[in-house]
Amino acid sequence: MNRTTTDRALRGTAGVFLALLMLLLATAQGDLAQQKRTRKAAARPTTKDSTAQARADSIRRAEQQQAAADSLRKTQELLARRREDSLKALVLRTAPNRAFGLGERLVFDINYGYVTAGEAILSIPGHENMRDRKCYRVEVHVRSSASFSLFYKVEDRYLTFIDVETLAPWRFEQHIREGNYRRDFVATFDQYTGTAVTTDGGRFDTPRYVHDIMSAFYYVRTLDLAGKKTGDQLELKNFYKDKTHDLVVRVLGRQELEVEAGTFRTIVVEPLVREGGLFKSEGRIVVWLTDDERKIPVRVNSPVVIGSIDVELREYSGVIGPINARIK
Repeated sequence: MNRTTTDRALRGTAGVFLALLMLLLATAQGDLAQQKRTRKAAARPTTKDSTAQARADSIRRAEQQQAAADSLRKTQELLARRREDSLKALVLRTAPNRAFGLGERLVFDINYGYVTAGEAILSIPGHENMRDRKCYRVEVHVRSSASFSLFYKVEDRYLTFIDVETLAPWRFEQHIREGNYRRDFVATFDQYTGTAVTTDGGRFDTPRYVHDIMSAFYYVRTLDLAGKKTGDQLELKNFYKDKTHDLVVRVLGRQELEVEAGTFRTIVVEPLVREGGLFKSEGRIVVWLTDDERKIPVRVNSPVVIGSIDVELREYSGVIGPINARIK
């Protein structure tokens, strides 16, 4: 075989070999493609499985939507209840008052036995705002006379801020200066939430419309006592120091009484309280009020360690109406 024939034979063999190689590659590629199609087919659910899965997904979405709706409804109901509670808390009572008003000023002599030991002045000099509420600023000043101060000096001051509409206090102050004794006490009331915060560092729960001892006195003046008989009682709540006390006002009867300011028909009451009073007491405190709408205090009697203190009305001004109980 010559060289030319040999070259042709080799080229032919190479061509056949190349053709076979291409055929093998094509077959391998076809197998790979088939394998991929098989895997995809295996991964793809059947029509029946797909329908079941879609139904399950639909049910799950519906349950999720229902749960979200229930959660939203409960949240809305909770917010509605809170809004209702908030509105209830913000709505305060309106208490009638025909007894006292701005500008009232009452001056008393404090007598110890036959000695005039000092004077007490109860006044309502102005209005002030507390928690955006209009309040009466009520002041009480108790001071000893110059001669009595040589033995025992007293310079006490009390303030209460009484809501004009509710007649409940928002703040009470007590500033005691008696001999060497000193005490300053302040209680701030929140009549919305029923709490009291004091300068002693305490925060206390209180009933709605709780009183301090001064506001309780002015509130009792606004109550209708005309039909009250001996033995009848009024019940209030009085906060002092760190707790709320029961304050009972008992009706003792009626009496005609003459003092320096005039002669009056009076209703006699006894406040049963042992804390937070204006005068230190070893026993009963009895108060004579004019037996009419004003219920101005005419006399207060309080026993002390030795003897008793009589506080009697000397003069008055700024009363909001006629004192029908005055006889002369």
